[in-house]
Amino acid sequence: MPLLTYQGVVYPAQCDAMGHMNVQYYIAAFDQAFWHLIAAAGYSATWIAERQEGWADRRYEIDFRRELPVGSLFEVRSAVVKVGRTSLTTRHRLTNKADDRLCAELIAVSVYFDLARREARPLPEVLLSGVRPLAETDRAGPDGV
Repeated sequence: MPLLTYQGVVYPAQCDAMGHMNVQYYIAAFDQAFWHLIAAAGYSATWIAERQEGWADRRYEIDFRRELPVGSLFEVRSAVVKVGRTSLTTRHRLTNKADDRLCAELIAVSVYFDLARREARPLPEVLLSGVRPLAETDRAGPDGV
C-alpha cells in the first residue's frame, strides 16, 4: 500500500483565475511528498551538508484529473515504481479527502546526486534496502521493485 506522504488544504491564495488550485501548488505538494517517501527509505536531509549528496528531478509526468476548489482537504500517497542504478521512479497520487477521488497523479524520476561534482551517484545500499518495502506490489518490475 502506498505511504501517506503529504496532507494539505487548498487556500484562496493557492487558486488561479478559474477558482481551483494552481499547478504550482500541485508540484509543491508532490515535491514535499517525495522528501517524506525517501526519508521513509532511509535518506536523511543531513546528507546534503554532511555528504554533499541530494536529489535532482529528471522527469515529471503529471495527469490532472479533477479540480480542487478552495477549502478542499487533500492527501498524497506515494510509492516506488522502479529502482535504477542512480535513480528512483516514484508515483504520487493526490486525492480529495472529501470523496477519495483522484485529482492528480505524478510519475517522477529523481536522480541521486553528488552536489559538489554535479553528477549522478549510485544509490547507497541503505536506500536500496529501504525502498523495497515502499515498492508498488501490483506494478512491481521483474526484480520486485
